[in-house]
Amino acid sequence: MSKRTEIQTILEDFKPRVGQELTVMGWVRAFRSNRFIALNDGTSMGTLQVVVDFEQIPEDVLKQISFHACIKATGKLVESQGAGQDVELLADTVEILGAANPEEYPMQPKAQSLEFLREKAHFRMRTNTFSAVFRIRHGIAYAVHKYYNDNGYFYMHTPIITGSDAEGAGEMFRVTNLDISNPPRTEEGEVDFKEDFFEKPTNLTVSGQLQAEIGALALGKVYTFGPTFRAENSNTSRHLAEFWMIEPEVAFYDIF
Repeated sequence: MSKRTEIQTILEDFKPRVGQELTVMGWVRAFRSNRFIALNDGTSMGTLQVVVDFEQIPEDVLKQISFHACIKATGKLVESQGAGQDVELLADTVEILGAANPEEYPMQPKAQSLEFLREKAHFRMRTNTFSAVFRIRHGIAYAVHKYYNDNGYFYMHTPIITGSDAEGAGEMFRVTNLDISNPPRTEEGEVDFKEDFFEKPTNLTVSGQLQAEIGALALGKVYTFGPTFRAENSNTSRHLAEFWMIEPEVAFYDIF
């Protein structure tokens, strides 16, 4: 059984592999003329063309090669004579790892609106749009951590659930396991948070600032980078209920 080769590895350095038998696995982006498969395995935005011989591959297998079906293909890597790709895989065998019935599968090989993809969150990263967004987010997050690490900062994980409002940084989302339709009450008629999970009012964090300040007074230079929340209703593109925020704190700091 041959070891899987990532498609990114093939596309970036294909010359030493031409003529070799390779195994690739991925999701079908397109299947043309019952012969040409555009295969993507997530390691890059690009696809590898897999060429199948419809006389050699069983008909029941060919029928299952549909949009976003997951397959395994083994064959020889050759230089491509067609336009649009340098190499292609001449498949000797194709195995269906996960079928995607086109009658039931919600995604289609066409442009999908962001509103539609919002309701299909478990599939949306298979689209080029969301694939690109999450690759960019990965690159930005890596750059953030590398910058602060290279400049002597320590990364702090601050609480997401907190009893602090961080100097009133914004409206907060309440966290509770009380029955909100019938909460326990004190003799004064107030909600009895002693019966709650944390035995006091708690919320989703709006900032890790206060914990970072404590960290800076022990470690010198720290930063937080994580999710924060605002319970302020707004339908603008510049206001989110959840976002990631960077907060550095430094002891003995000056501007010189």
